[in-house]
Amino acid sequence: MNPNLEAVVAAAASFIGVSLFFAFLAFTCGRRKRNRDRGVRVQTRSIANPGELSSIAVDESASFDPKLRISMDELRKATKNFHPQRIIGDGGFGLVFKARLSNGHTVAVKKLEPDAFQGFREFRAEMETLGKLQHSNIVKILGYCTSNSDRVLVYEFIQRGSLDQWLYDTASASENGDVSLSGHSVERLPLSWDTRIKIIRGVASGLAYMHGLPTPIIHRDIKASNVLLDADFEAHIADFGLARTIEASQSHVSTQFAGTMGYMPPEYKEGFTAATVKADVYSFGILMFEIATGQRPNLPVMDKGEQVGLVVWARNMVDGNRQMEMVDPAVPRDGLVKASVKEFFNIACMCTSEHARKRPEMSRVLELLESAFG
Repeated sequence: MNPNLEAVVAAAASFIGVSLFFAFLAFTCGRRKRNRDRGVRVQTRSIANPGELSSIAVDESASFDPKLRISMDELRKATKNFHPQRIIGDGGFGLVFKARLSNGHTVAVKKLEPDAFQGFREFRAEMETLGKLQHSNIVKILGYCTSNSDRVLVYEFIQRGSLDQWLYDTASASENGDVSLSGHSVERLPLSWDTRIKIIRGVASGLAYMHGLPTPIIHRDIKASNVLLDADFEAHIADFGLARTIEASQSHVSTQFAGTMGYMPPEYKEGFTAATVKADVYSFGILMFEIATGQRPNLPVMDKGEQVGLVVWARNMVDGNRQMEMVDPAVPRDGLVKASVKEFFNIACMCTSEHARKRPEMSRVLELLESAFG
């Protein structure tokens, strides 16, 4: 080959290789940034062998209600072959798509990462827990699909998206405030104090129901992005991929370290990773601080010139009787009553006690919220 031609080919190959490398690097960095912004979900992963995956597939076919099965062909048509423009969310281990089934129903479709052991485990957890729950503040599962290595879950579509979006993503709502695929967006109006109270009561009601079942269910990942809001701003708890059940004879479930940074209870830092209802109570208390203040739990807050965690800052503010200063500046002050704000933060402080045994049961939390806010 001509030496000049060889040089040109080599240079072109080098340019393509470098371009692909930087494209991959940009994609990776972008995904990591999104995780930092939303709160990083932490869980130890297991490495599976093909036998384990096959065993799970066999169990699925025998365990789940066949009346809920939906074909992959139907789901591909409903999502336009899982087109990127249909994406409305990024779940713990898969993407969520807005879809319209052949019967005309609009649904949310979560396609879990294929060939990932954690994707199989999340699928089973969702089917074995969410499939048993019937409550107005818990998202409903409508169907599922298992096809080779693909695992897909179908839920009711919740119009206004996640609480996380309403607290922080102020420029991606459609004109009526719901999740949109059109690309046209307007600024969301800040949530009023009464609406925030309504949302937090809904989450409390759902958790109290789960914890009060004969076989209690622990969510293990309560956070703003796992709370969906319908047209009336009623809360619906979603994403049960980390959920676990507790048998009547047990007080906890021995399991792996799991959750999202900023929402996990302090006992996890001490090496105690058993799943308990009191861990959910702590995460709920963090959510109370977050929805009232507009502060992300996984980011530091400035307090007296120092960076501290959200709970430390909140407790210092409560001790200084500065509760009104804690309220998100975006919340309209009209009708904001100091006594109700103080009671809200008192309940949040109870839920986020350093000692699990001092945290109230969710049934008691719900009673306190209903007593304080009618």
